[in-house]
Amino acid sequence: MGVDFIEAATKAIVGADTSDMDLPTLETRNRPSNFVGVKAPMFSFTRLRGSDPVLGVEMASTGEVACFGANKEEAFLKALLSTGFKMPKKNILFSVQSSLENDVTHSAYQLHELGYNLFATKATGEVLQKNGIPCTIVGYPTEKGGDGPNALELIREKEICLVVNVPTHESKRLEDNFLMRRTAVDFGIPLMTNMNLVKVFADAASKHVKGELTGLDPETLFEHYQKETDADAWTKADEYH
Repeated sequence: MGVDFIEAATKAIVGADTSDMDLPTLETRNRPSNFVGVKAPMFSFTRLRGSDPVLGVEMASTGEVACFGANKEEAFLKALLSTGFKMPKKNILFSVQSSLENDVTHSAYQLHELGYNLFATKATGEVLQKNGIPCTIVGYPTEKGGDGPNALELIREKEICLVVNVPTHESKRLEDNFLMRRTAVDFGIPLMTNMNLVKVFADAASKHVKGELTGLDPETLFEHYQKETDADAWTKADEYH
């Protein structure tokens, strides 16, 4: 918002004048207009053995990363990558509740257009195929001895680069959903359990592949210092920084 809110709060506490600070009001919109900020949560499900990595009303994150970008998609992808998320390289697994399958169709098509191979559990896969999106149907984790590949085996063998499992209160296959989510976490496979997150990710991935996003390659502070010239530095060479 272009305002030092700590300074404003301090002045308000001591009764000092803040009229010169150009503070936003409740009606202020589109400020700032040249960049967007997105905050992404970080979780510790890998340390909580056996816990279900799905979000509810409780506070589950153990940290957050805030990033800025020229638009929503750029800021979102920067923040997501900063949490340790790895962009999928080849195969993506979809398994969503039936009431969300039409919502996921557009995102699945976007990812298919980017060259990803799509895998899906039976109900989700049938909807995707009906809508003209190529995908390989895989068995549920609790289905043993089937002819085709099993979702759990593909995750364990790291054939899957991203797991999209979006349950709702209507979900009946509770054990299958839990096994897919938990196995993804245990084997270090990126996991998405929110439909809005999937939609924004598909939009951001599309722009990323088209080269419309910049500044997504992270670097350490020391790598930044190596590129920095003496004129760029805000401290003297003999100062610690």
